Amino acid sequence: MKKIITFFLMGTTFFASNAQTNVENPLLKPWVGPYGGVPAFNEYKVSDFKPAIDFAIQEKLNEVDVIANNPKAPTFDNTIAALELSGKTISRISSVYGIYRSNLSSAEFSAIDREMSPKLSAFDDKINQNRKLFIRIETLYNAKESKKLTSEQQRLIWVYYTRFVREGAKLDDAKKAKVSAINQELASLFTKFSQNLLAEEHNQYVALTTEADFSGLPNEVKNAAIAEAKARKLDVLGCIANTRSSIEPFLTFSTRRDLREKAFDIFVKRGDNGNENDNNATLVKILQLRQQKAKLLGFPTFAHWNLSNKMAKEPQRTLDLMESVWEPAVAKVKDDVAEMQKIVDAEGGNFKIQPWDYRYYAEKVRKAKYDLDQNEVKQYLQLEKLREGMFWVAGELFNLNFKQITNVPVYHSDVRVWEVSNKVTGKLIGLWYFDPYARVGKRSGAWMNSYRQQQKLNGEVLTIVSNNCNFIKGADNEPILISWDDASTLFHEFGHALHGLCSDVTYPSLAGTAVARDYVEFPSQLLEHWLATPEVLSKFALHYKTGQPLPKELMERIERAANFGEGFATVETISSSLIDMKLHLTTDIIDPHKFEKENLDKLHMPSEIVMRHRIPQFGHIFSSDGYAAGYYSYLWADVINADAWEAFAEGKGPYDTEVAKRLYDTVFSVGNTIDQEKAYENFRGRAPKSDALMRARNFPVKGKK
Repeated sequence: MKKIITFFLMGTTFFASNAQTNVENPLLKPWVGPYGGVPAFNEYKVSDFKPAIDFAIQEKLNEVDVIANNPKAPTFDNTIAALELSGKTISRISSVYGIYRSNLSSAEFSAIDREMSPKLSAFDDKINQNRKLFIRIETLYNAKESKKLTSEQQRLIWVYYTRFVREGAKLDDAKKAKVSAINQELASLFTKFSQNLLAEEHNQYVALTTEADFSGLPNEVKNAAIAEAKARKLDVLGCIANTRSSIEPFLTFSTRRDLREKAFDIFVKRGDNGNENDNNATLVKILQLRQQKAKLLGFPTFAHWNLSNKMAKEPQRTLDLMESVWEPAVAKVKDDVAEMQKIVDAEGGNFKIQPWDYRYYAEKVRKAKYDLDQNEVKQYLQLEKLREGMFWVAGELFNLNFKQITNVPVYHSDVRVWEVSNKVTGKLIGLWYFDPYARVGKRSGAWMNSYRQQQKLNGEVLTIVSNNCNFIKGADNEPILISWDDASTLFHEFGHALHGLCSDVTYPSLAGTAVARDYVEFPSQLLEHWLATPEVLSKFALHYKTGQPLPKELMERIERAANFGEGFATVETISSSLIDMKLHLTTDIIDPHKFEKENLDKLHMPSEIVMRHRIPQFGHIFSSDGYAAGYYSYLWADVINADAWEAFAEGKGPYDTEVAKRLYDTVFSVGNTIDQEKAYENFRGRAPKSDALMRARNFPVKGKK
């Protein structure tokens, strides 16, 4: 029997028919339960996604058509606010879909993802290229009456207008069709690239077959390798998975140079093995399509198009910044390598430092120069204690309180949930989901997701955010010990979560982290600083056996060594950023290997280091358009971050309540309701100064901007 579905939107009623509308599909149901509703993870099945997405796409398109064809003159309420209220079903489904893609991927889901990705892209284009809808938006954008709206409403009109224009709303029908076809093909290629990379990470490993293969490994790394082999049901003593969280500790501590080279080799060759998961042809096609799209949209290159709505505005500014930091970073690396080479020579090693040696010998230099052993520090860095430390920092800075709950469904037994409220007023703010551990089907790395945006347009809507990591579980009933770098990453991603949780805006499209890509990393990078504060280390850096706090003397050694390895980290990251930008500034068809080598040679890339992300595995720029021609954002935001941290130093320190309140009021709570340059000036009283970054990294300052 054909079902008739009635939709109500801004006082307008219309009918849509769909013979296959499965009202029992749990993905189509509104979220119910406490906190304004939560995802029903206990009810979803992978097979539900395709019919649910098909239905929700049509539902949203029908809603958009009602707005576009409204016979009344466009107003903010009947056009912009109506768009903000539309598409609730597809928004919910997209959130869950993204969770499965990143955390619960399987052969069944991957097949659906390959089919639905281009459909979802075509769906976006149908909205962005809707001529009648754009005319209404453009009318409001140009209307003098719009000046009477609130500043947030004016900003939202600007966001809609600029987004539609960037996506081709002003093109003729033929060019719109070409852009849409390109977007759909790109969506398929992004999915292919991501799935290839995931396959390489899950299918490859270094087998540890004898006790000697564990030589030099700390107990927690050894135990994790043993657990990994058991989980994979391998007939070996242990194995090192092909993910950053497994490879980097192995490269740092293993005394087996031959095995370090094997581990390094599989990691840097992900997506570059000439097999069915090789990404080279895929990424070349992505670059070609992006250039074609940019040209259709009136830009000389994809880089120019993608930066047109970022803080940097145009590529040369990013190149200037990266190149200004590059030379001092390389000089620092050369000094560090010279010290490493002395150790190699003193030990009788007849070899020159190679990339698979760098972390191992850097750790030896750290011990010799600063009397600081990562393994010594690690005994105090328990994952759960540091999580408590993050909560404490959020309470001190932003008056947030976290209370663990068990009355909402989760998508995996590893996931835990906390209710977030204001500790002064008791007002509920949102939910924080935490998924800390690596597993098959989960992409590598660490990230933050927003399941639901905060808003006040349709009543108070609580935000739901998550942090996802890939820590190795290790032995049962033992605390998870993590490195200092991993602890910094934990605080970094929590910074993104706080950006979402602190959001206090009216319209969902402006909420939380919906800011320019080269600004979004600023709040997260800023939060990393609080890890090293004595208050956090003394309260939460507790020895996993004795429970004793990290000694003051060890804190002082950590502080003295704070900039150790900064040259390596900077070269590793900026090389990837420069290659990314140069890839998207070229209009030629490239050979990835040749392009990578020639450009790194021009940069005089130190032979002892490789890019943090080689081109065939550069998921940031080839799994979506998100960071394409945008990986520089980490450095750009770090300039802002370094400058902002000095505001606390100039005040009463890290927990200065006045500076923290200003940070909340001007950065963490405002989302995209204000231009980000203006937002930062509201916080600092001026634009950021790049020499703060040079001071933070202990690089020489060649002049002030």
